[in-house]
Order: sequence, then structure tokens, then C-alpha cells
Amino acid sequence: MRVIGVCRFSYPAHGGFRRMHDSLEEREAYLYDDARMALRFWHFESLTLPSLKAQTNPDFTVLVIIGENMPKHWLDRLHEITAPLPQLKIVPTPPIKHRTALELAIKAELGDTDQPSLQFRIDDDDAIGIDFVQQARFALRRSGRFHRETGRMAFDFNNGFSVGLSDTGLAVRAEFGHFLSCGLAVYFPPGDSKTVMNFGHHKLHQVMPMIIQPAPPMYLRSKHDDNDSGDKFQPRNLVPADEAQKELFKTRFNVSEDHIAKVFDDLSELRGRS
Repeated sequence: MRVIGVCRFSYPAHGGFRRMHDSLEEREAYLYDDARMALRFWHFESLTLPSLKAQTNPDFTVLVIIGENMPKHWLDRLHEITAPLPQLKIVPTPPIKHRTALELAIKAELGDTDQPSLQFRIDDDDAIGIDFVQQARFALRRSGRFHRETGRMAFDFNNGFSVGLSDTGLAVRAEFGHFLSCGLAVYFPPGDSKTVMNFGHHKLHQVMPMIIQPAPPMYLRSKHDDNDSGDKFQPRNLVPADEAQKELFKTRFNVSEDHIAKVFDDLSELRGRS
């Protein structure tokens, strides 16, 4: 069985952003602005990559969907930081609707093989628990009798944190999410023509069975000024992480304040050379 994740990384899709643009050129200018790209890389390198590197079950693939015109200095960095992870595949894609782009990438990765798959989405500024792949596979095995009858099935690990990065450290808020895309995996049986991108994550429980697992913490969802989810998800009500939370983030997500600070310094130097 394949476990396939998909991640949109500054991909100039038709739609899929709350900020609208009149042309592809305007969208790319916005997406590839150095200040914005530094912010995206800061989160990707501080949260997303560490959590993927530390997965206790390495049998998974994450497709990183990018545009065809990413500036060279940022594209070079993306290849450099993902090279140590053979599970990550960078997929340059022409501008089409973002759901279609991600769906086609998943189908291309699956190919013509008639095999089941667990699929998940991960934003380029979020993290998953280091045992997400392992726990999702385990949940699927435990529910075998059920999903053999129903076909598709979703698994929602709804315990996590909203987090904000700053030069002074992590600000956090513990939460139980309601059908978020982070911490969510969807099973598709052999021969299924659909993918995780064919369903809105907030409505999955309306179209297929879902098992909700409230422990352990399984996601970090970042809050910052460039979020695409709307103003209601902007940074607020976050407080500095205490020592217990800092230790939890290290053990559960492979995320540390020291690494966050190092990435920030590295990106400041890169932006100054561009």
C-alpha cells in the first residue's frame, strides 16, 4: 500500500488563494516576492521538513507541487533542503486549478498500479507528528473489517497546536481541530478513481466513515500574515511556549526553537544576496 502526501509550495494556481490577481504575471510576482518566499521557507524548514525527516515509518512519499518559474535562488534552495529526504519529490507544474494540479500529481505517482493508498495533505507551513505515517497505517489495519465493507475511510488526528514563529521563539495554543486538513489521512481502495483532493476536508465526514483519534498531539498549524485561510485564522490568542511544550514539540514533531532561529538567520543571508 502506498502512503502519499501532497504539498503546494508557492504554486501559481488558478484560484486557491484568498488574494486574487488579474494575470499569471501578477500572481507570480506576488508569490515569488523575496520577503514572502523567505517567510514560506522559514516555516517549511522549521516545521514541515523536520517533522517529515523524523517519521518513524519512512515508507511514504510527499509530492511538492511548485510552479515552473520559481526564481533560481529559491529553487536551488528548495532542491538543497529536500535532497536529504528521498521521500520528497518536487513536481514542477503548469498553472491550472490547484485541486486539479494536486489530484493529477497523486494519480501520476500512483500510476497504473491497482493498489490501495493512504493520502494526506500537508501545507508548506505546518507539521505532523513524527509517527503520523505509522499511526495512520495502524489505524487502517485496526479498521480493516469496517473499510473492507465501506471502501473509502478517513482518519482524523484532531489534537494539535496553532503556532506562531518569531525571533523570540514559539507562540502556541493547544486545540482540538474540527476536520482540518492537517493531521488527516484518507484511505482509497484499489481501483478508486478519486483522490484526497476530490473532497473538501471539512466535509469528509459527510461522505465517508471517519475515525477520530484525540491523542496524541499530531499537528502544528502555523499562523502568520501570509496565511491563505482568511482573517479568522490570523495570529491571535497565542502565548509563548512553556518548557513542557518546547520539549513536547521536540519529541512529537522534531521542532526546536534553536533550529527555528538558525533557519531565520540563514534566510536573512540568502535574501541579502538575491
